Amino acid sequence: MPNGKKVLIVEDDKFLSLVLKSKLERDGFLVSEAVDGEIGLAKARSEKPDLILLDLILPKMSGFEFLEVAKTDPELTKIPVVVASNLGQDTDIQKAKGLGVLDYYVKATTPVEEIAAMVNKSLGLPENPEPQPKIEQVQPMEPQVPLQPEIQPIAQELAQAPQIPENQNPPVEPIQPQ
Repeated sequence: MPNGKKVLIVEDDKFLSLVLKSKLERDGFLVSEAVDGEIGLAKARSEKPDLILLDLILPKMSGFEFLEVAKTDPELTKIPVVVASNLGQDTDIQKAKGLGVLDYYVKATTPVEEIAAMVNKSLGLPENPEPQPKIEQVQPMEPQVPLQPEIQPIAQELAQAPQIPENQNPPVEPIQPQ
């Protein structure tokens, strides 16, 4: 069930951003993305998310620079920030926490589920929300327009053909070179 909370992901790794976005959307969040610090700052100001998930190594404006600007902006100081970065040195973690981050995760060692749980916890939501229900597979409908007589036997044969269970594709014969 949608929870109405907005999360801004500021991450230049497109794959990780997609994985995080997918997980958070399944948890009911409205998610927007930014691929660098400058875009992230602009989106934070315009969209006013409930939480920012921030990488530190970003093009154009680093995550640290983002935090320094956010710390001096009255509109942004109220938005909690969780860092997910591959910078794992204690000095980096302490610097980020000194700039006001709520929590810090090293991406290489933290599962996406744990980061999502922290987002939920940071916003006062259950750490393991019920996943959104999957959409049931729609059964094919009977055609509304009568089929041409020569197509009807083929359509009937296809309708009676055994269905292949999901995730069980039949074996494919390799093509032999001629």
